[in-house]
Amino acid sequence: MPELKGRVAIVTGGSRGIGRAIAEALVDSGVRVAIGARKQADLDEAARELNAKRAGEQVAIGVRCDVRSYDDCKNLVDETVAAFGRLDILVNNAGIGNYAYVADMQPDQWRAVIETNLNSLFYCSHLAIPHLRRAGGDAWIINIGSLAGKNAFPGGAAYNASKFGLVGFSEALMQEVRNDGIRVSYIMPGSVASEFVGWKQSTPGDWKIQPEDIAQIIIDLLRIPARALPSRIEVRPTRPPNP
Repeated sequence: MPELKGRVAIVTGGSRGIGRAIAEALVDSGVRVAIGARKQADLDEAARELNAKRAGEQVAIGVRCDVRSYDDCKNLVDETVAAFGRLDILVNNAGIGNYAYVADMQPDQWRAVIETNLNSLFYCSHLAIPHLRRAGGDAWIINIGSLAGKNAFPGGAAYNASKFGLVGFSEALMQEVRNDGIRVSYIMPGSVASEFVGWKQSTPGDWKIQPEDIAQIIIDLLRIPARALPSRIEVRPTRPPNP
């Protein structure tokens, strides 16, 4: 089983929701983490709470990053390597939803979704790959997608396009870097109890997938022996409401 202690990860969209749960699970597993998000105050609070888990040791930093900006993504990668000396894991989690029929959607709404959910995959992966190649043969890029990446729905043209694109990007990238010691996987959750879709955090008995469930899947992925690669993982609520 691969050792996680001492490894370094970047989690985009890491100050709340699924990204925050992923960052917490990584820190709990001995990984040092850089979280990126657009609001510095949220980053500062999240980094402070993550560092409190291992008193006396810096295990987390927050770097302001709008993933629609290549320069911001470069700064996130550079700051991570400067702080921790390496990079082993990239979790492309940042994403937004903007739902409208094509006839009603404005160009800036379309651009916001595509640039956040799809362009950022290229920016962060492109910048991280040189560091991941030096990670010792067991590096990861994990992209957080959605079942909307295979199931289109009215009003979801921008979101569907971005998540269908994530699937194609992930599968092509997986084939490009698998022999460089970099595994690429993408996770496609169904309904998640997350601020992303406007729901408040749900109680443990809620039917929706919890952010911590996605975080646990990532920890399990990272512990899979290097000879195996689960490249696509679909996740659904066990007991959704009856139609």
